[in-house]
Amino acid sequence: MITPLVRRLRTGLLPVVLMLATAGCEPERVAPSSGLDVRATLGGEQAKGYALALEPRAFEFPADHGPHPDFRNEWWYWTGNLTSADGRGFGYQLTVFRTALSPHETNTESAWRTRQVYMAHLAVSDLDNRRHRAYERFSRGALGLAGARATPFRVWVEDWQIDGSADTTFPLRLRAVEGAVSLDLELSPVHGPILQGDAGLSVKGEEPGNASYYYSYTRMDTQGSLTIDGNNHSVTGLSWFDREWSTSALGRDRSGWDWFALQLSDGRDLMFYRLRLVQGGMAPESAGVLVEADGRYRALGGGDVALEPIAHWISPDTGDRYPIEWRLRVPAEDLDLVIEARFADQEMKLTFGYWEGAVRVSGSASGLGYLEMTRYTDPVSD
Repeated sequence: MITPLVRRLRTGLLPVVLMLATAGCEPERVAPSSGLDVRATLGGEQAKGYALALEPRAFEFPADHGPHPDFRNEWWYWTGNLTSADGRGFGYQLTVFRTALSPHETNTESAWRTRQVYMAHLAVSDLDNRRHRAYERFSRGALGLAGARATPFRVWVEDWQIDGSADTTFPLRLRAVEGAVSLDLELSPVHGPILQGDAGLSVKGEEPGNASYYYSYTRMDTQGSLTIDGNNHSVTGLSWFDREWSTSALGRDRSGWDWFALQLSDGRDLMFYRLRLVQGGMAPESAGVLVEADGRYRALGGGDVALEPIAHWISPDTGDRYPIEWRLRVPAEDLDLVIEARFADQEMKLTFGYWEGAVRVSGSASGLGYLEMTRYTDPVSD
């Protein structure tokens, strides 16, 4: 068992390691109370020696559910909307990030030595009480403290863990306990993996290698339990599972992104990410996907989607001004949607600051989903 003292020491030291690992990048201005910007580890100059996402590749499952240590950055991302037996609503996020500190292994006899650092985020939005709780952990990929493997599938940071079945990967079991929150969920995909972008190659900048390998399970039936402040809730709902790995995922003049993951009540799913330009506006690499209820899907380019912010919220903690209500249109599909945060303050006030929270969809179709926005630190135009 990891003692509280060891955890506090490690939590204090490893953010410094991550800061050193991003040296040479050019992060945006950061408010003193909110730590680093997520894009600090995804932008800037490409690190020599790491693998690059340059062209489409053949995906292999279950192998690609596991780690890709030759790339600098990687994440396993779960979000979802849940309803308790008595009708209460919750949103949740459980994410594990892997960052390589060096492109090459170092020969050493020390069991502590590793070039892989893991960070995990856990968040729960209590929608009825409009309260958002967020937690983070850091650990090294050594001594069993944190890691990832494909078969049997497992990703973990200490006792925050996601486990698959030995033979088929799915269903997944997500378990995490921190503070007043405990999460224990089982997730089963409704249909197979969705390859984002060009057969799984998601381009995010003009320079070769400003891309990631990216696939999603956009609709996963979810059931289990959620405990808050000692009150246990049996919950059901839908989850979204994103997988992405890269070395340099953002072009130098891309300031961040707005990511929409929407599960519509008619069985369709819609993902779109708007890459934001430093000078304002949307980068041409912005893209998404529309998934039919039977699992068929088609890619969406930036020209297929019109996106307009409607209302904003200013964080009292960081001063960042986030759009929390949007209009999203896909004219070719007769989709005209309004996407609204279930409540405004779902900001992740952690070492890496961003906004991530549950949203409601109305308009030509209804549904629920999740919205992620990297920091809006500068007064650029929408």
